[in-house]
Amino acid sequence: MVKNREAEQLAQKYGYREFMVERYLALFGAETEQFLKGNDVAIPKTIRVNTLAASPQDVASRLQAKGMNLESVSGLPYAFHVLDSPVPVGATTEYLLGYYMLQSPASMWAIEVLDPQPGQLVIDMCAAPGGKTTLIAQLMENQGALLATDISRDRIRSLRSNLSRLRVENTLAIRMDAARLSGIGIQADAVLLDAPCTGEGLIPVDPSRKQSRNADDITILAKVQQKLILAASQLLRVGGVLVYSTCSFAPEENEEIIDFALRQCPVRIVDTELPFGDSGLIEAFGHQFDNSLHRTRRFYPYKHHMEGFFICKMVKFA
Repeated sequence: MVKNREAEQLAQKYGYREFMVERYLALFGAETEQFLKGNDVAIPKTIRVNTLAASPQDVASRLQAKGMNLESVSGLPYAFHVLDSPVPVGATTEYLLGYYMLQSPASMWAIEVLDPQPGQLVIDMCAAPGGKTTLIAQLMENQGALLATDISRDRIRSLRSNLSRLRVENTLAIRMDAARLSGIGIQADAVLLDAPCTGEGLIPVDPSRKQSRNADDITILAKVQQKLILAASQLLRVGGVLVYSTCSFAPEENEEIIDFALRQCPVRIVDTELPFGDSGLIEAFGHQFDNSLHRTRRFYPYKHHMEGFFICKMVKFA
């Protein structure tokens, strides 16, 4: 087998497994080293104010009085970057009172794309530890009904703890395999599938992910994602919205899953209406995808200064 000398050198230089860099070279070409450098740039912590408990202005004032240096997040009126803090961000009185949640902007944007409304029936299929779930409830103003599931016993405890701390009242949290949800006969207005994935997009906050996965993990998780997206489609009413997201760069976990859904389910892609992000891939590793995938969005740390992320918005038509 012929060695890819460039991949070998870049993998050694930036601390990645070689197969990952080979894939990045195929995806990003001449921008690969810029992409790798971007993954080594620290991303500031971000907090999302829980408007079920307090206003963004009041929380910001209280935290600034403790010495936190905050910066508003453009487009997210309830979110602030923490540029510097003399106190632990996750251990303040305000945090314990449920006034805010540590959460990445990318995951907040996924919920903005979902656009849950008061009075709706919404499902969060892979919900723990609850950042996205509690934001859904926040945007629903604690009205309507939110069903949140997770398969992990430990993670469901974290989910329930965060629901309580953030004063969420419209949510039922159940430990179960979300792929089996379609058997309970619910027809939701909106479904979030933030799918379990390899998590390459989290490298800026967890560098161990440069070495923690192998190529088989992508294949294994893609099969799980296929099962989940089939279930998600069955859970939606006609005209309902499905948002699929991951923190992965792998086309097999993103565009290929959506392409599979377009062929297997009565769904179509609609525009996320996000003002930033790269268009989804139409081709990768020799595979062609449906042209409507240009409406999906990819976020890269080196371009968008946040964790790597993929977001697709779909509507059920039959």
